[in-house]
Amino acid sequence: MRKIFLSVLGAAMSIAVACGQNPMATDYSMIECDGSLMPYPTDINPAVFPDTLKPVFINHVGRHGARFPASSANCLKLRKALAKADSLGTITPTGRQLAKLNDLVIKNSENRWGALDSLGMAEQRAIATRMFYNFGEIFKDGATVNAISSYSPRVMMSMYCFTHQLDRMDNRINFITSTGRMNSPLVRPFDVDEDYKAFRKENLTNTVYQDYFAQACPTAAIKRVLGERYPFASDEEMRDLAITEYYVVAGCRAMNITPKASNYFSKEEYNALWSCFNLRQYLQRTATTISSVPADIASQLVQDLISTTEGFINGTNPAVCNLRFGHAETLMPLLSLMRLKGCYYMTNYFDTVGLHWKDFEVVPMAANLQMILFKSNTGKYYVRVDLNEKPVPLLPNSSNLYTPWGKARNYLTRILPLIAQ
Repeated sequence: MRKIFLSVLGAAMSIAVACGQNPMATDYSMIECDGSLMPYPTDINPAVFPDTLKPVFINHVGRHGARFPASSANCLKLRKALAKADSLGTITPTGRQLAKLNDLVIKNSENRWGALDSLGMAEQRAIATRMFYNFGEIFKDGATVNAISSYSPRVMMSMYCFTHQLDRMDNRINFITSTGRMNSPLVRPFDVDEDYKAFRKENLTNTVYQDYFAQACPTAAIKRVLGERYPFASDEEMRDLAITEYYVVAGCRAMNITPKASNYFSKEEYNALWSCFNLRQYLQRTATTISSVPADIASQLVQDLISTTEGFINGTNPAVCNLRFGHAETLMPLLSLMRLKGCYYMTNYFDTVGLHWKDFEVVPMAANLQMILFKSNTGKYYVRVDLNEKPVPLLPNSSNLYTPWGKARNYLTRILPLIAQ
């Protein structure tokens, strides 16, 4: 029945696109359409909060900073196609320009594929600096900060850039850091959660994604570089090279290369290619009407947020700040499970996803969730949730930014899958 349901949904999407009724058509900027490959935003305002509240504790979950491309696969695939077009005489001047850009990416990434770059280091330092200036009073008097990271070198380096900057701000802070596979249940649950591995193996979302990709992926841009006479083996190969071209160009700014995407794509094409990339992440990494498993893998992390906050309040957690460093794939499930605005979207019309769930808002490079605990003049505790350093309501259908801790704890406990409680 589930496979029939997905086939019907896929057919409905195909009809809507074919009839020109695609409600997901977007008009985001070229920079926004870099998606989750986009560097961290720089328009961050200083934190403000009522003078009746004093910050006392912070829980932080962050993605690694901007990096070199995760692997050479896309660049090498694009290089092979461009070289073939050159040898056949079909390559265009735009294609030669793209070949130079692609070769620059390969050259700059040699022996550094997936590594944190200088921009990513600066992003982490900037977030740490703002944390210290915004909530510096919690770090006074030799405070303790606990920090963990996944075993990924770029994540480990993100943690050390962050903690190193805090140490520069106040070298009386005591740091306890940990990195390695023992942290995977919290920061790489997609590696160890058996239900999630079964979900990916069953490939439940593949039909929906492939049907959408076949209809929505534009191929004009790849033809403009390889040439109209380039002998594509199939429509599938053409679309695969189209999204590969997108990946290479979209990932450049994160490694301090600033290509003009409009040299290769129209705004409409870049939006359409982004929507494919965006939909795949939504389907694989968040709760959907197909499965809640991609979000459920963050259950242990939510429990850790609850227990460390509760531990600070009752005195069993000596740290004033708990830092956790992971991946986009760490944050997407967490934010979806928490049902934060813009991070949780349930629909049977998957061609509308791009209007409601936007990876560039949810998980740009160095994306982070901060749960700041405040103590009021009356001794009561309140929590505020900041997504990418911008306050957002914790409770659905609420505009309140400050939630009594008891109410927040109860909500966070309720959203956990029953098996995790």
